[in-house]
Amino acid sequence: MRGVEGVGAAVFLYHRFFIMSSANKLFTLTRSPSMEFKELTKKDAQTILSQEIQKLLATCVSSAARETAAQELDGFERLFGRFINEAGPSVHWDHIQKLDDDAVRPYSELVRPSDDELSKLLDKLVVVKLNGGLGTSMGCQGPKSIIPVRSELTFLDMTVQQIEHLNRTFDSNVALVLMNSFNTDEDTQKIIKKYKGLNVKLYTFNQSRYPRINKESFMPIGRTMGVDSDLEAWYPPGHGDFYEAFSNSGLLQEFIKQGKEYVFISNIDNLGATVDLNILNFLVGEDAKNKPPCEFLMEVTDKTRADVKGGTLIKYDDNLRLLEIAQVPKDHLEDFKSVKTFKIFNTNNLWIKLDAMARVVEQQSLDMEVIINHKTLDNGLNIIQLEQAVGAAIKSFNGAHGINVPRSRFLPVKKTDDLLLVMSNLYRLQNGALIMSPLRMFPTTPLVKLGPNHFAKVKEFLKRFASVPDMLELDHLTVSGDVTFGKGVSLRGTVIIIANHGDRIDIPPGAILENKIVSGNLRILDH
Repeated sequence: MRGVEGVGAAVFLYHRFFIMSSANKLFTLTRSPSMEFKELTKKDAQTILSQEIQKLLATCVSSAARETAAQELDGFERLFGRFINEAGPSVHWDHIQKLDDDAVRPYSELVRPSDDELSKLLDKLVVVKLNGGLGTSMGCQGPKSIIPVRSELTFLDMTVQQIEHLNRTFDSNVALVLMNSFNTDEDTQKIIKKYKGLNVKLYTFNQSRYPRINKESFMPIGRTMGVDSDLEAWYPPGHGDFYEAFSNSGLLQEFIKQGKEYVFISNIDNLGATVDLNILNFLVGEDAKNKPPCEFLMEVTDKTRADVKGGTLIKYDDNLRLLEIAQVPKDHLEDFKSVKTFKIFNTNNLWIKLDAMARVVEQQSLDMEVIINHKTLDNGLNIIQLEQAVGAAIKSFNGAHGINVPRSRFLPVKKTDDLLLVMSNLYRLQNGALIMSPLRMFPTTPLVKLGPNHFAKVKEFLKRFASVPDMLELDHLTVSGDVTFGKGVSLRGTVIIIANHGDRIDIPPGAILENKIVSGNLRILDH
């Protein structure tokens, strides 16, 4: 344990009693029997952390690198201070109020702008895609955004196509911004060079780089600021870092000077998160001029049983607020998961007024709950990452609203289960956007579950399909074990295919499986 002596050592023993040990929890602190001891240990922890951060800054290779790092670590120190000092549950269940009738508006009430207005409205928009994640969970190297999704196009290709189509069609100047992380920036910079000839002004900036802290000592585990020599010591602190990182990059003020008014921010792997002209019109169209400005708009959609863990909107202390499952007391978890009680969830598609964002960043009035993410490194060391969620800032803005959008605006690709859906004939590709096929008789997408041992990695997943099955009439697909699909397979209704350990099932070319359970051992051999 570095830099810990005297009373300082006590803080680490003390804090071990009130840190929640499970992963991804918002912190809830119990009160110490001795308030004097508590205040002393808090102060001591922050003092020692500041000393450790100064040691890290001293290892910067240049004054410019030190200036950037100091700006980022200043944000981390403020986050650490909240982590140390804030006590009590972040939400008292009994204080949750009923949402006002107009707090969440139905999408059907929105009006599409006239073609004459579109160019002017689009010129007020900046599109930001969160591009900090790697493709490692799907067995891919580099940024997740460069994984091919459809017709050899990647997430990034499709995003650029969408914006280029808008600018070309409506003679507009929608800016596209990628928020990279230190994990994705280098590869992304190489890839985006191929878009130079297109009608898209593309900007990038990096989210902050925060130090992982030892679970026992609460001190940074890194010894230098160099990522290359100490990669595991650092992490990108979640998308809640967007506000400060965007401001620190200078882009926030630059876009305000350009006359931009709103930013539309979404995850780059949500293929449903395209620029919506009706929502844009609601925010900056003629009718919007006669109403108080909506500084923050969150797209929500109807919750299904697959979405029970998703955050929802509530009214709390007379403000619109995002309630995440980690904030919910254990005895109210079932209430939170109930589709009847909380009918909507956050898609993480957000529209935020730029000058309002500049105000709350400058005033340091952003109020987002701290998420404690517990991890164990490959060397066995238990560490903590302090993070925040971008949507949690909704309570810091005036005139916030939710819009209940169609489910089609939430199409995330987190696993190969999702990838199979978006590769299939359920969708057609149009100007970089996926559109549900008119031949699909139901508005909902099928539920797909692919076994993790044989399908989790993209390369292995692709080998198992000679061609993507026809899924237009599919409701539910479960596949487990060593299973392959021949060309031209059609899946309809509910299909369950289970190959037990040691068995293999080859679905023959042209097979039609409708409401079938296939198990055992079925192999098609060449002769």
